[in-house]
Amino acid sequence: MAELRRTMGLAPATAMVAGIIIGASIFVQPSEITQRMPSVAGIVGAWIGAGVLTLLGALVCAELASAVPRTGGVYAFLREVLAAGRLPGAGRYPGSCTRASSRHRDGVRALRRPVRRPRHDGERAVAAGLILLLTLVNLLGVRQGARVQTIVTAAKIAAIAAIVVAGALWSGAPPVVPGAAPVPVTAEGFALAMAAGLFAYGGWHMVTYTAGETVDPARTIPRALVLGIVIVTACYAGLNAIYLRVLPLDVVRHSTKVAADAADALLGGGGGALMAGLVLVSTFGAVNGIILAGPRVYLAMARDGLLFRWAGDIHPRFGTPHRALLLQGAWAAVLAATNSYGALFSRVIYTEWIFFAAMAAGLLVLRRRPGYAPAWRVPGGAAVPAAFIAVSLAIVVMQVRAVPLDSALGLGLVLLGVPVYRLTTGRASRPGPKSPAAPPAII
Repeated sequence: MAELRRTMGLAPATAMVAGIIIGASIFVQPSEITQRMPSVAGIVGAWIGAGVLTLLGALVCAELASAVPRTGGVYAFLREVLAAGRLPGAGRYPGSCTRASSRHRDGVRALRRPVRRPRHDGERAVAAGLILLLTLVNLLGVRQGARVQTIVTAAKIAAIAAIVVAGALWSGAPPVVPGAAPVPVTAEGFALAMAAGLFAYGGWHMVTYTAGETVDPARTIPRALVLGIVIVTACYAGLNAIYLRVLPLDVVRHSTKVAADAADALLGGGGGALMAGLVLVSTFGAVNGIILAGPRVYLAMARDGLLFRWAGDIHPRFGTPHRALLLQGAWAAVLAATNSYGALFSRVIYTEWIFFAAMAAGLLVLRRRPGYAPAWRVPGGAAVPAAFIAVSLAIVVMQVRAVPLDSALGLGLVLLGVPVYRLTTGRASRPGPKSPAAPPAII
């Protein structure tokens, strides 16, 4: 049987972390952080704070990756430390790449001359076509997909650095909003702003899914996680600092094209097309990273007997999980073409934080096992995992309080995996290599 090939080094692994996180939202719409924070210092601080909290999760994930360097990431970790098999919610990646590809579609729309109203079917075709194109690229080998990821991520980070430098050198008058009264920054507002910002860091853990194709994964993945999140935090804080330097706070808070508005202020006009191009590059990289990583979870599940067994095949020539890639690509393209993913994805996305909390709790369990000797350990003992558990559960609670009905529907969709699993297998669980497996989800 063909196996995965270890070809990914530190550079492409780091590019995967940074490239998946940095999509289009930071360029095309204001953050909820800006809506919750009344001051420039508070906004930049909240972005940095969200990056630090994300880094806590990355440190937890890094130790687990060094202890369990297997394909599948969070799925593999929880299977090892909590005797979990098929995990609810793992199948959200078609929705992830569909959502990201829609941002690429928006960039294409922005580049076109506004001579007529664009047809929605054409926009959806762009999103579906992007998914299918990048699925084909990643079918040809992890080396090809990783090379695309590295090049595109390097290009968008260089573009962000250029924007930050241009903004720092900008000599225009600072924006003033007449009659704007200062509003104090409260601890609760700052906490809510950081919680909102954490969603903009989504996808940081997905590099762990490719452990089976990473060179020396026990050391490479922890380094990539830390480097990638530090880079993203610097990009996010730097971009927002420039937005707030050249635009009034109220404009940043309500603009639907904040990067284009900032570019117009910096360049004196014509920045919209430049920023639309950057959105294209950025979302292209995010979609590629998700398409590269997502099928590795399906591969691990299939080889555990918890998904269609044919999805666990590796292509004998290209060394890729070709059937899992095609399964994800086809379903994501259907979602993009029908535009049916939006409400479903937004309702389910928050549930991943439940699994992040379980992952951190699993680390504490694993540390008690005899013979536990990871290649890298989180500094600070149990403090970092405990803090990340608290943050993850707080995000879940905030989401449920903010939109209780949608949150309940999302959790219900995930839990639908229990009856589906029982109906399709005729029993409550299926044995895995080491322990009984948990029931699957269909989302």
